[in-house]
Amino acid sequence: MSASATADREAFLALYDAALPDVFGYLSARCGSMAVAEDLTSETFLAAVKGLDRVPPPELTVAWLIGIARHKLIDHWRRREVEQRPRPTDPTTTDPDPWDVAIDAIRAHEVLDRLGAHHRTALTLRYLDGLSVPETAETIGRTVHATEALLVRARRAFRRAYELEPGEDS
Repeated sequence: MSASATADREAFLALYDAALPDVFGYLSARCGSMAVAEDLTSETFLAAVKGLDRVPPPELTVAWLIGIARHKLIDHWRRREVEQRPRPTDPTTTDPDPWDVAIDAIRAHEVLDRLGAHHRTALTLRYLDGLSVPETAETIGRTVHATEALLVRARRAFRRAYELEPGEDS
């Protein structure tokens, strides 16, 4: 093993020790399941190790790892979406839907977990991660206009599901 490879390995191990709580905390706050958060944390670090082979190599930072974790979480939601039948949404209504509502966090996570992957992804990136609409659009590979429309539908779907009594189906 070359001296630079050894240094890269030591730098990554130091980053792993420092970043593990941040990466796990990021994922566990967004996926609602400790087991899933553990799996996604593992996938994140495995992907990071593979990413070290890139030329030029990535800058080893917690932010870089959180970015990988975000993509792993989105991939997880997409896989779940394939496994579950998506709920149809009404794309024809475009009423403004203000997001200034105080909500119970546990219930919100449960409701968010019941939404389709595309809605869950958009809402998480925009409101939990604090990305702007253009940043959200870039992350999910849509235009800004399409992302704005998706967010309107996602907020509406969230509100409908949130207003149902717990255990009640839509």
